[in-house]
Amino acid sequence: MLLIAGPVIFLLAEFIAATAWTDPAYSYTHHFISNLGVHGPSTLFGQYMYSPLAWVMNTGFFLFGLTILAGIIALRDVSGRRRWAVLVPATMLAVGGVLLALFPGSGEALNDGTGQYHSTGAFLGFIGGNVLTIVLGRRWQGIGVSRRMGRALIAVGVIGLLSMTAYLGLILSAGDNPIGVIGLIERGAVHPFLIGLICAGAAISKRRPADAAPARQVSAHAAD
Repeated sequence: MLLIAGPVIFLLAEFIAATAWTDPAYSYTHHFISNLGVHGPSTLFGQYMYSPLAWVMNTGFFLFGLTILAGIIALRDVSGRRRWAVLVPATMLAVGGVLLALFPGSGEALNDGTGQYHSTGAFLGFIGGNVLTIVLGRRWQGIGVSRRMGRALIAVGVIGLLSMTAYLGLILSAGDNPIGVIGLIERGAVHPFLIGLICAGAAISKRRPADAAPARQVSAHAAD
């Protein structure tokens, strides 16, 4: 359930914070995700930032990665080297979320140096979340999901990494000029792996009750 709860925390915090941003209206296509965590007013990369519920987004940033990490730790079917293969990217994601929450990405942060921590957190999140879904997809048998689900997890992870590359390229090439669809491209690096983890968590949750039933039957026969 934690693999479901973590992404839901992020998406719900994002929606609530975006809904409160009415002047001007927040755009999922144009605005950076990080803008929602900046109370402002502030300006960065040509985007005006004023988020009345910045604390909601920052709480979401702080909690979502830690919750996903807890869900990965709770997986009993992944052990040895395979366990480290999922723990490392999950830890990157958790640390990234905490950095995003503690160091909002405002224009002032870029000037005082704390923006580096925010950027580090963002890319730890991008890389950690997408690599995590790819590794889970490759370990589909170990975590108890279908081959189709495994392939889907790998696909969303690859899409996320490609979107991250495009996002970084646009940031570096645009300078201070506004980028029309930068928010959409950034979400291409985040939302796919969040949705993938929700689906994986749901599949794992459905499997465990089914696995528990035969185990109870075996125990009952042994008692007889």
